[in-house]
Amino acid sequence: MKFLALEREVAGITEDRFAPHLPAEAARAWELYQQGIIRELYFRSDRDEAVLVLECPDRQSAQAALSTLPLVRHGLIAFDLIPLIPYPGFARLFAESGGAGAE
Repeated sequence: MKFLALEREVAGITEDRFAPHLPAEAARAWELYQQGIIRELYFRSDRDEAVLVLECPDRQSAQAALSTLPLVRHGLIAFDLIPLIPYPGFARLFAESGGAGAE
């Protein structure tokens, strides 16, 4: 199952607290990417927050994977986790009764 993980700020955390953990954060993100858990990893263009696409069997597994990131472990960031399903609307294109492409 795919999950969208949106980073959110943790109140009261100053920027200087991040620096010591950034190399370990990048290394752990790389490991999760190599394991096929992190499928895509971005930063928002409008603010300094990460956006991840995860592939996990369930929400608990996705949350567990995120909790291994050093910035999460140290309470510096948190994530909103959104479960995703495939878009079902394309089925309308191939419906038996009418629809696009029906002859």
